[in-house]
Amino acid sequence: MATDMQKLMGASEEDDEEEMDVKEEDDEDEENGERRIAAQMMMGVDEVMPSTSSGGQFQHQQQLQEQVGTPGGGGARRSRPPEEKERTKLRERHRRAITARILAGLRRHGNYNLRVRADINDVIAALAREAGWVVLPDGTTFPSRSPGSRPTGGNSAGMTSSSSQMVSQQTPPTSLQGVSSGYRTSVEYNASRMKGVFMPSSSPYDLSSSARSQSSGMVGDGGEQIESLPFISGSMEAINDKQLIGQLPKLPERDFAGTPYVPVYGMLPLGVINIKCELVDPDGLLKQLRVLKSINVDGVMVDCWWGIVEAHAPQEYNWNGYRRLFQMVRELKLKLQVVMSFHECGGNVGDDVCIPLPHWIAEIGRSNPDIFFTDREGRRNPECLSWGIDKERVLRGRTAVEVYFDYMRSFRVEFDEFFEDGIISMVEVGLGPCGELRYPSCPVKHGWRYPGIGEFQCYDQYMLKSLRKAAAMRGHSFWARGPDNAGSYNSQPHETCFFCDGGDYDGYYGRFFLNWYSQLLVDHGDRVLSLAKLAFEGSCIAAKLPGIHWWYKTASHAAELTAGFYNPCNRDGYTAIAAMLKKHGAALNFACAELNFLEQHEDLREALADARGLVWQVLNAAWDVCIPVASENAVLCLDRVGYNKILDNVKPVNDPEGRHFSSFTYLRLSPLLMERQNFMEFERFVKRMHGEAVVDLLV
Repeated sequence: MATDMQKLMGASEEDDEEEMDVKEEDDEDEENGERRIAAQMMMGVDEVMPSTSSGGQFQHQQQLQEQVGTPGGGGARRSRPPEEKERTKLRERHRRAITARILAGLRRHGNYNLRVRADINDVIAALAREAGWVVLPDGTTFPSRSPGSRPTGGNSAGMTSSSSQMVSQQTPPTSLQGVSSGYRTSVEYNASRMKGVFMPSSSPYDLSSSARSQSSGMVGDGGEQIESLPFISGSMEAINDKQLIGQLPKLPERDFAGTPYVPVYGMLPLGVINIKCELVDPDGLLKQLRVLKSINVDGVMVDCWWGIVEAHAPQEYNWNGYRRLFQMVRELKLKLQVVMSFHECGGNVGDDVCIPLPHWIAEIGRSNPDIFFTDREGRRNPECLSWGIDKERVLRGRTAVEVYFDYMRSFRVEFDEFFEDGIISMVEVGLGPCGELRYPSCPVKHGWRYPGIGEFQCYDQYMLKSLRKAAAMRGHSFWARGPDNAGSYNSQPHETCFFCDGGDYDGYYGRFFLNWYSQLLVDHGDRVLSLAKLAFEGSCIAAKLPGIHWWYKTASHAAELTAGFYNPCNRDGYTAIAAMLKKHGAALNFACAELNFLEQHEDLREALADARGLVWQVLNAAWDVCIPVASENAVLCLDRVGYNKILDNVKPVNDPEGRHFSSFTYLRLSPLLMERQNFMEFERFVKRMHGEAVVDLLV
């Protein structure tokens, strides 16, 4: 979905240019005032933004001022030697420089609208507003209940300086008591995109502050768990009647009792099999699988990594870890969805492990880097193989599609018994970066940041050869080039002559280039899926499409164009893909289940995104040709509001054809999901997906 922290902190050398000027301030009062703020930050004072009407906080600040300004908290001000004043100024410059880099990173990569000389109070105010709180000019901060509402009571509530406390201690509006409000999903979306800190939403089963603090585990910069999380051993029906649970919400909800049964799968962690093809922590995994089985989850999805199985030499496959995992799943009578992952893992949002392409592929790439996708500047992307070598024998005598076919055939032979017993219910075939059918047009490693339009990836020698051939067939050899006015990774459509309204994308050359570029995507999917159908004859196969919804409301749909979807406002770019999937009897897996829940987020509005419009365009293209549609959530979901949105999309209301998704995969199993409050919400969600009646018990 190291790069996340870079995005948040703006730690690159480029940000040095945005540092604020640090001027010397000889005025004693102003200098002491800034030292007081620094002292507050170091001493961990919670009320960084005191309210003028809060008497207790004012007295506390006054005491702190006296302690900082005088030795031993005395009232008299001592005179300081010039050397100490100079050291104080140096420390102040250093502190301001660090603050400036943080603010520059938030402005550039986090889309925070901060003034040039912003301080820590401005940062906290911006975070509070993003979380849906109201921040008055005097610093008074309170949850938004209704327009113009103020918090009850005589004193204003100061905003805490800890982001984790801010999220875990806030209460939802009265009308939504017991349910996490919608803004939390937006915050989690931003967190997964910008930084490696997870801010959990409150659960409807939370009652006390201790329960809230127990459920608000934080994840460190590298993704490691800082706070241990309790493991679930029971289900919602097994609650001891002496336990007290907060009042459940009385929000109007659709009744899904009697609706079609939609299977629910849980996606296993990316690193469940290590680089040596060994099953990591089998005992812990077995416990998790048993818990999932206890609430009638249908099965699990797992990535079968090409870089692990065929790591060292061509056609030398090691399936040992996967065999042990599959046997464990079969013993619990669960189903399996497997992904043929022909891409690397690491560097994308949500990646917490690194699994590169096979070593022998990397060796070939060192001598022939054109086997990888290449941008206009000549930067290579080793995330997956270029489609230009699909039919080129450059991989030790084999073409890329032959390599994929041999891998899939080995898997089918190795796990024949699991296919025969019906344990493996679906095989999803990886067709590009992140396993999705798209170009790697938005690589974070090359500097892309949301909502940049991305860049065309067609500059390796094999794709350029295909472009020259296509241009010659049209009789315009001078068209054998990529656009030179399409901007860069982080451009916006109106900033380029190619993607702007009335731009070259809709001219004669633009139509030719985009037709060729998007046809290569369809042809690649056609070739690989035809061989997958042969390897997995009689089994359900699927392909995954991404939900690229930013700039959807513009005429060009620039982000979709660079990703290979020729879908401007005057053309449907998904019908050809749906027809190709229909040809091979493949299902469509669309990572979209709750994207339209985020469309009110400020970042999405600024990027002219329309997740709802994209979702329905893709679904209609698939349903028009009668292919099954599976789905998974695009961002982490733990609360009832998010689950309700998924349910509404999986089982559309008032659909005259009665259409619904064929299956849903939850992204992703983690210790956080296994917390009691989160897990009980997940169990309730599974029941509703299965069409069962759900009764909320008050005990």
